Amino acid sequence: MKKRGAAWSAVLILSAVWLGPSCTGRQPSGGERVAESLGRDEAVYTEVPGGGEADRTLSMALDGLERPSTPGEFVRFFHQPPVRQGATGTCWAFAATSLLESELRRMGRAEVKLSEMHTVYWEYVEKARRFVREKGKSFLGEGSEPNSALRRVAQYGLVRESDYDGLPGGGTAHDHTALFREFRTHLEGLADREAWDEEAALRGVRAILDVHLGRPPATITVEGRDITPREYAESVLGLVPSDYVALVSFAYSPFHERTEFRVPDNWWHCGDYLNLPLLEFRLALLRALRKGFTAALAVDFSEPGYSGPNDIAVVPSFDIPRNFIDQSSRELRFVSGATADDHSVHCVGYKDSGRETWFLIKDSWSNAYEGPNKGYFFYRDDYIRLKCLMFVVHKDAVGDVLAKFPPRDET
Repeated sequence: MKKRGAAWSAVLILSAVWLGPSCTGRQPSGGERVAESLGRDEAVYTEVPGGGEADRTLSMALDGLERPSTPGEFVRFFHQPPVRQGATGTCWAFAATSLLESELRRMGRAEVKLSEMHTVYWEYVEKARRFVREKGKSFLGEGSEPNSALRRVAQYGLVRESDYDGLPGGGTAHDHTALFREFRTHLEGLADREAWDEEAALRGVRAILDVHLGRPPATITVEGRDITPREYAESVLGLVPSDYVALVSFAYSPFHERTEFRVPDNWWHCGDYLNLPLLEFRLALLRALRKGFTAALAVDFSEPGYSGPNDIAVVPSFDIPRNFIDQSSRELRFVSGATADDHSVHCVGYKDSGRETWFLIKDSWSNAYEGPNKGYFFYRDDYIRLKCLMFVVHKDAVGDVLAKFPPRDET
């Protein structure tokens, strides 16, 4: 959940004061003329799709905004069609799975639809394992990060969607509401009783998962052979999860050093994120795309400039003028809670449009299906700079960046 507290309100109020139109009849000052030259966006209240008359949210007026209208305007890279994640908090698995599907095509290997829920099943198991080992002190939530999905691939392998769809009984839409309620109740009950028998705890967890997702196959049949999911990922698909790196841009740690991504969904406290200054972070993503790579992103998606019905994400001037986005403004929003690690998506293309760059985003969440381009968003460059918190990409896409970091500690 977002924390829209006093700090966020102050940002909005200060922006409005500085950028607001004069009602005194006087000529605008030099500072106001600068604001006008940067362009000013109007804040409006709009109805929430599917909500009642009282459900309105602060949005940005889009009249006159020049923006892409279809994915066909972008330099696009292969990806499987968008897939809905349903009523689940598993966007991280959908983004990471889509990334791997694109990577297979980029490397000239199989074109295959992989199973997101195979990774989700084992992520829940490992999340429960850590909770027991830490005596109930580990974060429990549906969320995670794309690089954790890659850890599960290394540990448990992959299967095709046709092998395991996580929809037992012929279901057609994912809904983990009951699953996660039972999962949490089971583990919190163990904590209350201080029953830290790991084997028994995981038997209970897997029993819950088996009911709601089905038991993952121990083997799958590929070209007439029965093989394990790990054999499929390693030998058939040829994927190497350790070839992928995660990049962030935060002033709370030294740049060009590895750091922890300090969000709850980094529930295993991974400290292997490559920390870059904002300019290098943004350029690393854009250069990766220009080389033909795609990336899984962690983003904030509860913003006035994030519009599902219009398929776009931009930063309104009443938040901050685009030219003023820098490391400090980005950090302020993260520390205050105005920017949060809400969602994971897959960046599958880009468009250079004069002075602006747009990014083509494949998205699994419901608001990506409100507009005309089902399952897609168009992010403007300012949104990436202010609201993209992390991205995962193949190491070959960022070799120049990796050269600035000491080798990974494998101990």
